[in-house]
Amino acid sequence: MAVLLKRLLHPRRPPAALGRPLGRREASLDTHAGAAVRVRFAPSPTGFLHLGGLRTALYNYIFAKKHRGSFILRLEDTDQTRLVPGAAENIEDMLEWAACVVGIPPDESPRRGGPAGPYLQSQRLALYAQATEALLKSGAAYPCFCSPQRLELLKREALRNRQTPRYDNRCRSLSEAQVAQKLAKDPKPAIRFHLEGEAPAFQDLVYGWNRHEVASVEGDPVILKSDGFPTYHLACVVDDHHMGISHVLRGSEWLVSTSKHLLLYQALGWQPPRFAHLPLLLNRDGSKLSKRQGDIFLEHFAAAGFLPDALLDIITSCGSGFAENQMGRTLPELITQFDLTRVTCHSALLDLEKLPEFNRAPRFELCEEAGTPRFCFVNSGACRGQAGSSEEGGGPGERPWRAEGRADLRHPPLCSSRKVSFFKPHPLPWGRRWSGLEMPAAGRSLGFPGRLHLRRLVSDETQRRQLVGKLQALVEEAFGSQLQDRHVLDAAYVERIILLRQGHICRLQDLVSPAHSYLWTRPAVGRAQLGAVSEKVDVIAKRVLGLLEGPGMSLTQDMLNGELKKLSEGLEGTKHSNVMKLLRVALSGQLQGPPVAEMMLSLGPKEVRERIQKVLSS
Repeated sequence: MAVLLKRLLHPRRPPAALGRPLGRREASLDTHAGAAVRVRFAPSPTGFLHLGGLRTALYNYIFAKKHRGSFILRLEDTDQTRLVPGAAENIEDMLEWAACVVGIPPDESPRRGGPAGPYLQSQRLALYAQATEALLKSGAAYPCFCSPQRLELLKREALRNRQTPRYDNRCRSLSEAQVAQKLAKDPKPAIRFHLEGEAPAFQDLVYGWNRHEVASVEGDPVILKSDGFPTYHLACVVDDHHMGISHVLRGSEWLVSTSKHLLLYQALGWQPPRFAHLPLLLNRDGSKLSKRQGDIFLEHFAAAGFLPDALLDIITSCGSGFAENQMGRTLPELITQFDLTRVTCHSALLDLEKLPEFNRAPRFELCEEAGTPRFCFVNSGACRGQAGSSEEGGGPGERPWRAEGRADLRHPPLCSSRKVSFFKPHPLPWGRRWSGLEMPAAGRSLGFPGRLHLRRLVSDETQRRQLVGKLQALVEEAFGSQLQDRHVLDAAYVERIILLRQGHICRLQDLVSPAHSYLWTRPAVGRAQLGAVSEKVDVIAKRVLGLLEGPGMSLTQDMLNGELKKLSEGLEGTKHSNVMKLLRVALSGQLQGPPVAEMMLSLGPKEVRERIQKVLSS
């Protein structure tokens, strides 16, 4: 640094562009027609990736793909004092986690490499030194020898006078001799950019025409620190230029700094990219998302079992950039529908309490209407009744989704059976018949994937196999030695549970919650507990066993509902609801839960018999 500065010592000239002067049209960020679109997501690894960063990454990605461009991940690790161990790896890990389902991987990154690398700023110090040398030669930059103590005193004095702290540009006027004298004592000074002249106006693609006269309100900013690392202002300009970035999509907090960056582009003689500053993503109460909130990091959502595409869905639905906000869009739909001119200046309010609704799938039934089988969206109690799930209204959280209004993805058109056709049926993994119980052909609630993101995983065979493996691991972790029968880990059984219950859950983890523990472990239920529900325990139990042991009988959920209803009617003085409660307690040890017929289909006839016989012999 000292050698460079001594070589550059010469009479001070006013700042000037190193290349041809930029006209007003170029200063307003018009780019060359037909140039390739290249955008970047450039987080600082001073913390792990959170929802605000994910939103910025997503908007960059879908903008690039809409225009057949490239999406670049660059890590701005120049502030070495604030680096968080593992944060750099976490950022790329979380983007790859999001990519595993919906696909937002960078085309170029530290991990993937690329033609414009390296993609860590700490490995690009030579480029910043070259740019700094050019600015020093032109007189657009100068060394600053002010101590941290003096800068702190300036700050305190300004605050005491209720003024905005700013550098007083003291070192700007040092003579050549004074600079040489100070270099002998301090060979590694900071380098400041000479803010002078009128800042160019620019047309932000979101906020419109802007101009911020930074020279009148700010002191000359440091662009290269004494340790040789650049500040954000120099690094982002140098990197965006050398990486060929065509559009900068970043948070609105950088809008005021853009005029400063344009002055740097002008001083270096470089063509600037176009800028689009995205409004902030705020909490529901209007407060700013903070890294101090432990629940906004992507790791939290991944560990909690939320799907990546559900996160992308909620952060786009609460914001702008689309003709209308709606749930359940796929990534190709987001790319097709995205329009940067529709991004507004208003901050987006994020309501994370709604995330489970984005993650879950509504209930579907196999409906045969006009002789055409298809899965239909359940939206009324009538459909639930046909589905055999109305004997007690279902369990908690099993209210049907209702369709109303316009015929679109959010409000599907109703068919005459008061259900909505969405997609073709998917074959069951066990065929039409399993262990003596036949899966019903029509009018039965399969819990098949709905219009949101869980359906896309379950309906895809490869993804469903991955879900089976994940649920097996969750069951093993949650119950372990409590598993009386290891057969509950069989892939066919686990897959059956996912298909039957996925219309009622928000996350895969829900299937190992206490409410679903009966699927994996046998409850400790005694006759006395059942006797408190009905004194006809033996009669009910024996009739249900007879129902399961009928020779050559294939049971469907519809048939089970009908037979259980008949069983109740044949018991004088016993309500149907009490019969259902008794069977639910016998099978699960719980007073609430899924319909009894669905419980029986989930567990299978062999397990149902064993649980009932265990109660009779207790």
